[in-house]
Amino acid sequence: MGNPPAGPAHSWRDQTRVRLARDRFDVLIIGGGINGAGIARDAALRGLSVALVERDDFASGTSSRSSRLIHGGVRYLEHGFFHLVFESSRERRILLATAPHLVRPLEFTWPVYRGARIPRWKLNAGLWLYDLLAAFRNVARHRSLSASEVLATEPKLEREGLKGGATYFDAATNDARLTIANVIDAVAAGAAALNYAEVTSLTFERGRVSGASVRDRFTKDVIEVRAGAVVNATGPWTDAISRIESPSSRPAVLGTKGVHIAVPAERVGNRAAVTMLARSDQRVMFVLPGGTHTIIGTTDTPTEEHPDQVRATRADVQYLLDGANAYFPGAKLTAGDVVCAWAGIRPLIASGNSGDPAGASREHAITVGPRGVIAVTGGKLTTYRSMSEEVADRVQTYLGQPRTPSVTGTRVLPGSISRPVVGFVRGEPIAPGLPYTTDDVSAAVDHEFACTIADVLVRRTHLAFETRDHGASVAPRVAELMARRLGWDASDVARALDDYRAEVARLFTIDGVEARA
Repeated sequence: MGNPPAGPAHSWRDQTRVRLARDRFDVLIIGGGINGAGIARDAALRGLSVALVERDDFASGTSSRSSRLIHGGVRYLEHGFFHLVFESSRERRILLATAPHLVRPLEFTWPVYRGARIPRWKLNAGLWLYDLLAAFRNVARHRSLSASEVLATEPKLEREGLKGGATYFDAATNDARLTIANVIDAVAAGAAALNYAEVTSLTFERGRVSGASVRDRFTKDVIEVRAGAVVNATGPWTDAISRIESPSSRPAVLGTKGVHIAVPAERVGNRAAVTMLARSDQRVMFVLPGGTHTIIGTTDTPTEEHPDQVRATRADVQYLLDGANAYFPGAKLTAGDVVCAWAGIRPLIASGNSGDPAGASREHAITVGPRGVIAVTGGKLTTYRSMSEEVADRVQTYLGQPRTPSVTGTRVLPGSISRPVVGFVRGEPIAPGLPYTTDDVSAAVDHEFACTIADVLVRRTHLAFETRDHGASVAPRVAELMARRLGWDASDVARALDDYRAEVARLFTIDGVEARA
């Protein structure tokens, strides 16, 4: 990793480091993904003193490698997870109201073909139940469609064997920006949040956890953070932190790998989102609109890969291409059409799950370890807010405080006016055909905690996902803009570019096929 940010644009890092070393916090949250960010926001808005630390960048793990959906989980109905669907539907409704700049309605078409595992009658019955569990308060109710109506909605779909289908609504989001918005609001409410801050050990007093040693990955300095409660919200890394608390702790996380690919939108020709059943194994998968690209996902396979090294394989990519080609035969997609492939690990609850990802629960669990560490495992992006509320409740109980009502169910997330999902209208474009501008880079550094080129091109924007070279051609320009704000010299810029090339290879390499950067 390159030299530490040094310019005035990153004075916030120095100020945060001072606070982390000086103050005693009510709660230290380890992990800056969507759960950790949501917990920090909820707790800070209740008036708790909050510290949030993240080993890499905020949203750098699974929280920036999802399907980018806020959904009720229609596919969970057949496994009987009715409570989860009810909760997810409620949370979808809340996020549509409190984050309209980040969460938008998305209509799905579900075509049904002859011999499908889910016939037309069963689909319609399931969607009536889906509407019911949403209290009929979704964007709109589902509609049953004839074959001709399906083709009028999605004319590029396969016609042979089409029996009909239905449309229903869920929602799309920018996963990384949703996470960053939660961090921004937590900081506005008084939280001390620091990325690139790695927990190296936990500290204990009288047998109970009392904080952690945190190493700044830029300066290499170690900060002793003191806190009345400690929350482990590290997702796929949960077990690693649990072993620091208790070396004999049993695994709490069942990791499953989810892979997505992006291809040029004009190759597929989908008008909106399409729900499909993979022809090879009848798993539910999606074709999703992604601006100039179509996103195809996702796989769901057990994995023991380290979260830092998880990648798409050729087999993963071919599975997704085969699924899309079966429904959109005119696309004739091949591996050469893949602009980008990415993989993340879903941290499902290990206890009680058989190891079959399709039937594994997406619900969450909150536990207190033998020395007091509060851990949240499982869950999904859609329900992060309600999970965060429950964890904040548990923190206040642990601290012996009366529970303060959460306000996140009605409080609007920041950015609806000053920072939309896509680039500012001001500034110069940094990549032809994409909405990102020089002002996006400046805003990322000045207001959104960006420290590296990858922070800007992978998470504050999606440029790395939307170009075949994953942003390599624009990285020098971005480095130049960052250098002006951070005081980087020529050697710092060179190091930052080397770091970016390494990060692109880590995130986007497909099973030995070198990523282009």
